[in-house]
Amino acid sequence: MTLPKYAYFKGQIVPYSQAKVGILTHGFNYGTAVFAGLRAYWNDEQEQLYLFRPRDHFQRFLNSAKIMCMEFDHDPESLTGITLELLRREAYRRDVYVRPLAYKEDEIVGVKLHDLVDEISIAALPFDSYVANDTNAHVTFSSWRRLDDNMIPARGKVSGAYANSALIKTDAVKSGFDEALVLTQDGHVSEGSAMNIFMVRNGTLVTPTITENILEGITRRTAMELAREELGVQIVERPIDRTEIYMSDELFMTGTAAQLVAITRVDHREIGSGEMGPIATQLRELYQQVVRGKLAKYSHWNTPVYIS
Repeated sequence: MTLPKYAYFKGQIVPYSQAKVGILTHGFNYGTAVFAGLRAYWNDEQEQLYLFRPRDHFQRFLNSAKIMCMEFDHDPESLTGITLELLRREAYRRDVYVRPLAYKEDEIVGVKLHDLVDEISIAALPFDSYVANDTNAHVTFSSWRRLDDNMIPARGKVSGAYANSALIKTDAVKSGFDEALVLTQDGHVSEGSAMNIFMVRNGTLVTPTITENILEGITRRTAMELAREELGVQIVERPIDRTEIYMSDELFMTGTAAQLVAITRVDHREIGSGEMGPIATQLRELYQQVVRGKLAKYSHWNTPVYIS
């Protein structure tokens, strides 16, 4: 992995090598941090880098921070501005992943959220594929369960909560699968280790409701709007049972890092024809056009990095 040259750290852009925290930092020890993940996409024809839906991402980021009793003077617009300046300093001419982090910076021992100093950092690095087998993924149902909202809220990207995601992912990969699906405590399908899930049944696109302990994904929202507006597909948000997944016609996952991953087998059972289906295929193509600034209808989602 190629590390960045710069980072936003303690209120200014500094060389990445200077963006360091002490080993007793509260967020590092107790997981009292929240993060976001944004992507910027390079358009070679236009020689432009587009930051995708930054204000939506930063609004969710600040909402996550609020859950963890963090307060900042920033709003989505100011954080977008900092990110644009950081990307210009890096001068990337390729696809990029942006990682904002809000954390409790005090170097103390003691579990709490109050009376601590809150800080924000942002870094950006070159990024390609998150799931290598993204058109033909083979997944399993995890034996782990998704964290409940009254434990650690899944709708807030709380750093400590991702131990749950790591356990789910690692067990799946070590068992020979590309990814895993995880159930709620009630036995309904929640999402993947760190991706939202969609299934197609009888021409309808079905996805779990936001009350199934899912992350309220920006890519999820994007896929739903594109499916509705461009493909004319009916979308239903409702609880999904495990065996419905086995009987689905198509299955795919969405996420900022992963984008859109087609699932063709679950627990050694073929999904539909056993190949990526037509809705997933069309959505993948549409998504790439949108994020690279090639569809004017959705240009409001794209913020150009470089000013001519």
